[in-house]
Amino acid sequence: MFDASALMTYAVIVAGFSALPGPAILLTLARSASSGTRSGVATSLGVATGDLLHTALAVLGVSAILMASAVAFTIMKYIGAAYLIYLGVKAILGPTPSLELPAERQVTPRVAFRQGVFCEALNPKSAMFFLAFLPQFVQPKAGGVSLQLGILGLLFVVIGAAVTIAYACAAGRVGAFLKRSPMVERWQNKVVGSIFCALGVHLALQER
Repeated sequence: MFDASALMTYAVIVAGFSALPGPAILLTLARSASSGTRSGVATSLGVATGDLLHTALAVLGVSAILMASAVAFTIMKYIGAAYLIYLGVKAILGPTPSLELPAERQVTPRVAFRQGVFCEALNPKSAMFFLAFLPQFVQPKAGGVSLQLGILGLLFVVIGAAVTIAYACAAGRVGAFLKRSPMVERWQNKVVGSIFCALGVHLALQER
């Protein structure tokens, strides 16, 4: 179903996205720093659960579009490409956000998990990202579109959870490093922005 090299490329890209400091990482670091490692790990699992929801919605929605018609696929392809390029340009040209972790009251792992779920599940940018990113690695001619999307989504969730849990376990040192190194965030924006733009162009040129 999947070409081995394409799946490896997908896994490397996802790992790179997940490792760069973003909202999920900062939320996890804040929870670990303020409430302990268990709450940080619970936050990571909550974010992963929210991503599972986005995966399910992407499987249902994207599968229907991909199997509907060539016109629907083309429309969706260009919308996804435009969105990724927009994100890329915004990341490259936008101001550098602060990496300061906010001081927060302690919360239990259960509360941290629930907050992680709602934070990710209700994030429209995450939903749009799944809809724009996953279809690039689907091969409609190979059949099993829903299965392909499900596998890609689950792989995204597993890799993302593994990375954020690692951040949660190393929260003290990682948080201190990030706050001492604002250049990390500046270069993150440029690297991620460039990757988003490249993916958007790739998606625009992809055939059904």
